[in-house]
Amino acid sequence: MPEATLAELLERNERHASSLAADHFADVEASQSPAVVSVCCSDSRVSQEGMWDASEPGWLFSVGNIGNQVWDEVDGERVVGGDVCYPIRFTDTRLAVVVGHTGCGAVTAALESVEQGEDGGAELPAGVAARVRSLRPVVEAGLADDRVDGDRGSLVDQLVEYNVDRQVEFLLESDDVPDEETVAGFVYDFQGVYGDVRGRCYLVNYQGETDPDALASFVPDGYETHVKRLLAP
Repeated sequence: MPEATLAELLERNERHASSLAADHFADVEASQSPAVVSVCCSDSRVSQEGMWDASEPGWLFSVGNIGNQVWDEVDGERVVGGDVCYPIRFTDTRLAVVVGHTGCGAVTAALESVEQGEDGGAELPAGVAARVRSLRPVVEAGLADDRVDGDRGSLVDQLVEYNVDRQVEFLLESDDVPDEETVAGFVYDFQGVYGDVRGRCYLVNYQGETDPDALASFVPDGYETHVKRLLAP
């Protein structure tokens, strides 16, 4: 297991700061208007800046949490989470993407919770358990869906895709998200589940459309191999 020290963190940051041009932040020091809001699962193997090749400041507004969830609970009501809603409503961003990833630990934990009949993992820290509980209804609905079938490994990845669909659906149906907002769903594959190219984001949902042939019509020529689904439309 790798170990990090305060000295290493400072050294890494110094390399980062020293690599930046003097005017690197000039256009975004006072305000931001990112092109994309990306909601991804919190995972050390999945870099949002890396997957979207975002090196310039102000282009990508990245949101990360357990299970790439766009929602939160406020006064007993499920709403678009503030960390997702803020950039959509207040930075004029018109493209939001939800990114799940293969082998997701959050989906695995929610699946185990459902299988064991638990309330979300009483043994987990409260904040983690809350996130797992909020995924339980998604997993339960997925298991009841005839399209979801397979051994344990493939089952998790199918549920990952199912969860992306549900998160996209929630954004599209929310009154907090402007009608002009485009919402897309991807799965980041670093395990070779969708294809041989590790690190590729596969488009699985666009504005609620999940048919692969229809999805292929939305991508530019030459990117058809970036469209793939494990689940039937």
